[in-house]
Amino acid sequence: MKTRRMFWQIAEKIENLIDSGLYPPGSRLPPERELAETFNVSRPTIREAVIALEVMQRVEVKTSSGVYVLESPKDKERETLDKVSAFELTQARALVEGEAAALAAMSISEDELAALKSTLDAMESGIGAEQADREFHLIISKATKNHAILLAVEKFWELRDTLPNVKNAYANVCSQSNKDRLDEHKAIYEALKKHDSQRARASMHAHFNRLINALFEMSEAKALEEVRKKSDETRGRYSLSHLVN
Repeated sequence: MKTRRMFWQIAEKIENLIDSGLYPPGSRLPPERELAETFNVSRPTIREAVIALEVMQRVEVKTSSGVYVLESPKDKERETLDKVSAFELTQARALVEGEAAALAAMSISEDELAALKSTLDAMESGIGAEQADREFHLIISKATKNHAILLAVEKFWELRDTLPNVKNAYANVCSQSNKDRLDEHKAIYEALKKHDSQRARASMHAHFNRLINALFEMSEAKALEEVRKKSDETRGRYSLSHLVN
């Protein structure tokens, strides 16, 4: 147990040095002998620590070459998250939440239906509409009685609220279509109330279909504005009006 505790301690120390930037991604760790001297432990302990770091995907052992530092899993996740667009997120939500609505229709309780109705009332009043929108979708996810679905939908909302490009896109679209959003949520609610899985799925898909089309329209409008702006700049640069007037 003592040896096990020791190599985990050394693995943690090396990981801290990696995170500090002393050993950046792509660099090679010092030789086993040097690490043993640095941490005042045996070379077998260093070997075990390296194996632990390899399992954690912090280093890669290359035969006859050395131990190389890998990019942090968190950095990789961040890089992937930065690539998520509003279109991708909306498509993923439609696929998962459409099935979530169909599943929830079979098992949703009266208490959950009452909670959904409260969110609709909040959206209609305009007080806390954004939070009510979030709660509406999470209540449906909980009604599936499937924790994996709930976690997925919670993650979708986390991305919606934290990724700047997605957050801005949704804010612009949702602020222009409060009535459409409310009507779509009411249609989903009515399908769930009737325990109609097929209609619940279709209503959820219709909701996201309108949203993604609105995102496309907004994107196209921005693209046209950029073209118009560049065209005006070019016209101003090369215009001969000052010569002929």
